Amino acid sequence: MPAAAKPSRSKPPAKRRAADIAYDKIESLIARLEIAPGTPVVEAEIAEMTGLGRTPVREALMRMVSIGLVAQQPRRGLVVSGIDVSDHLDVVETRRVLERLIAASSARRATPDQRKALVAAAQKMVKASEKGNLDAYMHADQELDHINHLACGNASAVGAVLPLVVQCRRFWYAYQHEGDIGEGARAHLAMAEAIASSEETAAVEGADQLMNYLSQFAHRIINS
Repeated sequence: MPAAAKPSRSKPPAKRRAADIAYDKIESLIARLEIAPGTPVVEAEIAEMTGLGRTPVREALMRMVSIGLVAQQPRRGLVVSGIDVSDHLDVVETRRVLERLIAASSARRATPDQRKALVAAAQKMVKASEKGNLDAYMHADQELDHINHLACGNASAVGAVLPLVVQCRRFWYAYQHEGDIGEGARAHLAMAEAIASSEETAAVEGADQLMNYLSQFAHRIINS
């Protein structure tokens, strides 16, 4: 008789690379302006701040140089790049094109678990906004992005949008007195629910709603 087939086991989730963890932690420090624009970036100090080794920190910083979040300047070494208010509308409009593509792809390709996780992350954003907790709001926003980017299955679009997402987060922190995180949370929830519905047209509309919010926010800052 043939041997009985072994029961299949689901593959455990892949462990995140140390450099990816370092990237997220450093991005949060920069986005929250804990490391301000123009600040020299010292590898040893960043390693101490994040509690991570210098090798993953170095790799994460090189990624940030490649996307323009950190600049390499003669005689100064690495410094955090500045925030250009006048160019921010271009950032949002470029991000709009990519977010529409990513949302449509996620609506088509996301697994049932990813759809649930997207909505759950957006609901965390709503709860954080109701408490006025901007750090929790941004943490949930980052979580939503991770899920959405994995679900869409388009590495090229994700690679192109990531630096724009970070610029938008940092812009928000810099000018948060002009913003409404409740409105932002609702826009993220609308997009997440649209993606979860599997309707590509609705997902694109949800992405547009979110980008409209960011565009209106930028206009308020520029015109103030």
